[in-house]
Amino acid sequence: MENKQISMIDVLIETHAGLERQGPGSPEMTIKALSFLDKLDDITKVADLGCGTGGQTMVLAQKIAGNIVGVDQLPDFIDIFNGKAKKLNLGERVIGIVGSMENLSFQKEEFDLIWSEGAIDAIGFEKGLTHWNYFLKKSGYVAVTCPSWLTDDRPVEIEKFWVDAGSGLDTIGHNVEAMQKSGYSFVAAFTLPEKCWTDNYFSPRDAAEEAFLQKHPGNKTVEEYIESSKYEIELYTKYKQYYGYVFYIGKKESN
Repeated sequence: MENKQISMIDVLIETHAGLERQGPGSPEMTIKALSFLDKLDDITKVADLGCGTGGQTMVLAQKIAGNIVGVDQLPDFIDIFNGKAKKLNLGERVIGIVGSMENLSFQKEEFDLIWSEGAIDAIGFEKGLTHWNYFLKKSGYVAVTCPSWLTDDRPVEIEKFWVDAGSGLDTIGHNVEAMQKSGYSFVAAFTLPEKCWTDNYFSPRDAAEEAFLQKHPGNKTVEEYIESSKYEIELYTKYKQYYGYVFYIGKKESN
């Protein structure tokens, strides 16, 4: 990859492809979210939307005996996803496909569970839940993580950061209402702990970015990307009491 050809998306892919997770989270939090679901043995078909390289998907596959399809728009991530599934001998029931989570091509009421960690904010919380409802069986579950405001008031600097990033951040209460409006009964919500950001995402991402910069010294695109990443970490350190990733679990209404 020559320096002059590197784009922002290239840097994102190269620095995230080797990470266990492409956003804040942990196996423990994935398992905790699963604990709110009844009758896991009856969950035979799952979609993990915006699956990335499948860190959380492989955790799900250890807890659910059914089939899981991961969907992500980046082919590089899906290649790694399918490599992980094969290595873990899950290839017969866990598969990743390239696709858009806001334009799914599955059948109506095809899934018992729709999962999505760190991705729904890219298309909008309510918009995503409304679209995905069509593909979920009656009384099926949806479980997603989404960055959310933990307070009603927050500093202008951090609010501007999220607005500039194109995020639709809102409060937990608002998102619960949006979930109910989208055709789900609310089951649970909980905030991910700080280490899901720092230890499990920021630290490995920072190391990957520094290694990438060493390979492409002086490249302005790489430098700009890494500078924005460091600013994100700086803001989190400064304002983490005001926002965080929240797991939301809902059950599709049967009527």
